[in-house]
Amino acid sequence: MHFDLSHTAAEPWLRRNADLDETFFEALQDGLHSTRIERARQSLIAVTNDVHFDFDFEPSDIATLWISVDRNLVVTARRRPLRSIDELRKAVKRGDELGSTAELLEHLLRAQADVLVDIVRGVTTRIDKIEDKLLSGRLDHKRVRLGALRRLLVRLQRLLAPEPAALFRLLQHPPGWLIEAHAQALRQSTEEFSAVLRDMAALQERIKLLQEEIAASVNEDNGRSLFVLTIVTVLALPINIIAGLFGMNVGGVPLADHPHGYWIVVAMVASFTAIAAAIAFRNRDR
Repeated sequence: MHFDLSHTAAEPWLRRNADLDETFFEALQDGLHSTRIERARQSLIAVTNDVHFDFDFEPSDIATLWISVDRNLVVTARRRPLRSIDELRKAVKRGDELGSTAELLEHLLRAQADVLVDIVRGVTTRIDKIEDKLLSGRLDHKRVRLGALRRLLVRLQRLLAPEPAALFRLLQHPPGWLIEAHAQALRQSTEEFSAVLRDMAALQERIKLLQEEIAASVNEDNGRSLFVLTIVTVLALPINIIAGLFGMNVGGVPLADHPHGYWIVVAMVASFTAIAAAIAFRNRDR
């Protein structure tokens, strides 16, 4: 049974009719969304995180799925449409056989792991394109995109990493109806999560290196712009100083009555400008 908790009547109906353990309803309200599977009397309570059905590589496109499993009944609840549930629905329509509630839970976890693999592949493709543009010198404001991808991976890794303590307690003291083969399958499904999370960690490191490379490139561009501004300022300094001195409305301005005074001043300005340019470019070469 699958419920949409955005419908206000869903949770009250579950409390009245589904005969679920109170731990399930506590999980709905406690605000802890980390992935875990734990035992509650003769039931299994699982909290998993999945992406929205209309996932667009945004950190906000992640939602929680609550699951209650006993010998004969599986109840799932969510507030937004999720990919893994839809994959499970397609598998059932294709004719996949689920012999027990434990197999359904295992199938759901594997479907979620497959969704995460697709996300990792999509993020890898986007990073490859950004890296190619960076290497070809055609990078155009991709730091924002890299930051969004990195935040997405960090949040996925934080929410999807299974709690090892809860899983260990479950496997040490499983319910009586959970046979060893099903317990082993659950252990393997959580190991698949761990493999995907390692890939996510590697992608985060790769994004970090790209961000550092982009930051270094931006700093170099800023340094070149600052150098050009400094050169222009230095070259304009002699003419500004001399123009300010000769523009004073006071007596005794030199060369005022000299027939070649204008050209003498031009020569002085050109000389000082050439000296300033030589000093500035020598410092640049150093």
